[in-house]
Amino acid sequence: MWEAYYRQDSLLVFSTGRSPTIYKQLMKEKPLLTPDIAIMSVGTEIMYGESMIRDEDWEQYLNKNWNREIVTEETAQFPELTPQSETEQRPHKVSFFVEKIKALKVIRSLSERLEKRGLDVKLVYSNETALDVLPKGAGKGQALAYLLEKFKVDGKMPVNTLVCGDSGNDAELFSVPEVYGVMVSNAQEELLRWHAENARNNPNIIHATERCAAGIIQAIGNFSLGPNVSPRDIRDFQKCKVEILNSGHEVVKFYLFYERWRRAEVAKNMETPKLIFFPLGTFVHPSGVEQPVNHCIDVMARLHGDKQGTNYRIWVDRVSSAQVGSDTWLVKFYKWESFGEERHGCLTTVLLSSKAKVPDGFTWMHMHQTWLGGSEPEDQTNWLF
Repeated sequence: MWEAYYRQDSLLVFSTGRSPTIYKQLMKEKPLLTPDIAIMSVGTEIMYGESMIRDEDWEQYLNKNWNREIVTEETAQFPELTPQSETEQRPHKVSFFVEKIKALKVIRSLSERLEKRGLDVKLVYSNETALDVLPKGAGKGQALAYLLEKFKVDGKMPVNTLVCGDSGNDAELFSVPEVYGVMVSNAQEELLRWHAENARNNPNIIHATERCAAGIIQAIGNFSLGPNVSPRDIRDFQKCKVEILNSGHEVVKFYLFYERWRRAEVAKNMETPKLIFFPLGTFVHPSGVEQPVNHCIDVMARLHGDKQGTNYRIWVDRVSSAQVGSDTWLVKFYKWESFGEERHGCLTTVLLSSKAKVPDGFTWMHMHQTWLGGSEPEDQTNWLF
């Protein structure tokens, strides 16, 4: 849904307690989209784009009244605290595990000791097990407020901002003025308790009845922020349309169709692929071999249902397009496939034309793919489009 409707004019921001190390590891394991901005380590690190360029101004700001050595000295006096892994210890974050029954007493005592030593700190308890010690100016909410102010100064303030969360360290996100907020139905106890005490009467913050991403989609509809039906939830390929011609939606729609083709969830009817592709077009396989589109359509016919009954999945990421002619678009994106433990991806470039035989749609003129580093399969014979 994001790549089909929102990527072209919105920003996707991940705000996580994870360190950059663990976050990068997760990106390799799960089918996550690439965010425009990543706020990590419980709001102590802000990074931009796929290259993850650090916001050094933010980190300089957090240095005020922060001394990591003093924090480690004082926390060492509490045997109840078990340090988290070394990857989760960051320049402006010191992290521990503590049992829920002991947490409140430890937090009160530790706060007093650190205040006596002249530090302005914040203690964040989440997931009923994790305790993070941060500079007072840090946190997910403060990082979001900093970004919004930065956008405002640049004259690029978002029309709407929706924050989404499920644990205690997300609570600050909902305190940022003038944002919409959703706590998904599977939110943890500490976040629901915060909502009951602080935001029960705030109409801009809801507790969704749906879990996980479905809760976010529910909130988009509740606040009328934009389309809130995922193309993946539309079973009839012919009904998967948009009011405004959109190359991102076209790409998503085709790969959903192709996934369903391989899983035998659509009928074996070659009219659809023949209608989508320009008959004299070419497909450059990631291996570098150029093939005529007609040959690829023949291969596609043989692959119908080869992944039936499996967890085979296709998704696209970082869809971007540029209009290069009156009726022609150049679209680039990452295309990924997963099957069991295997995961393979390629950078894909497609030339689309709207001046064609597809009513209210596009014709795919040419396609070129390049393997993303280390993601090519050993057997490439069944990799198509």
